[in-house]
Amino acid sequence: MKYAVIGSEGQLGRDLCPRLAGEVVRLTRADADLTKPDLLTATLTALKPDVVVNCAAYNFVDRAETDRETAFAVNAWGVGKLAHICHELDCSLVHFSTDYVFGLDETRTTPWDEADAPGPVNQYGLSKLTGEHLIRMTCPRHLILRTCGLYGVWGSGGKGGNFVETMLRSAGQGKPLRVVDDQLCTPTYTVDLAAATVEMLALKRTGLYHVTNAGHCSWHELARAVFELSGVPADLTPIPSREYSAPARRPRYSVLSGVGIDRIGVKPLRPWRDALAAYLSERQRQA
Repeated sequence: MKYAVIGSEGQLGRDLCPRLAGEVVRLTRADADLTKPDLLTATLTALKPDVVVNCAAYNFVDRAETDRETAFAVNAWGVGKLAHICHELDCSLVHFSTDYVFGLDETRTTPWDEADAPGPVNQYGLSKLTGEHLIRMTCPRHLILRTCGLYGVWGSGGKGGNFVETMLRSAGQGKPLRVVDDQLCTPTYTVDLAAATVEMLALKRTGLYHVTNAGHCSWHELARAVFELSGVPADLTPIPSREYSAPARRPRYSVLSGVGIDRIGVKPLRPWRDALAAYLSERQRQA
């Protein structure tokens, strides 16, 4: 089996590539830029992979509100082109999407499953949802995995870290932290998502699935757990979303249900707090 992994140097790509069984071709933006269709076509046509895994995305949620063109160029039109190429090459496409395709229903209190109608509340979520639709329309052999709040030891290069690292860095600098406590989600460790992805590939699954660590928390609860588990003191204050001035609106409740992967016999991911503890331990070992 030959895999071509786009975005291989990101935090998810770094954890996924070593776990794939077979020949793995790691592609960076210089090799396969989603905004450059000719380059994308030439690279993949030359490689002739059995599976293309797309770990690349435009994930600047706030910036997407004013930089909509770039967000859609990467997350929608570029992904649509990638799906077309995979269909032409008769290979499978694995793509990662987001919990931010939900949020419009502000009364929601139960986890979203794959059959629920999405409704994004920001341009980032809309661009990712558009990409999903283009894949489903164009490439029958697809596996779309929606996930949430990714963090891994490699950090997110373009964003200069992830939420956990941002919290630890700010606390280390003695900065007071005000974190929202009324947005509920499930942060997910890239190691666990990578393992689940490999398991689903081994089962030759296609379609749309939700894959996150188990349980849910607010962003404030996550921050508090980070400091508790790492033993780092912090000046942490919970605030409502209305006091957090951000350009992009966030979903109030975007917890994803794991019922879909449970039905197909994929091992449930561990609870989010256990995953966070494992991340902090791994981070310490690699320091």
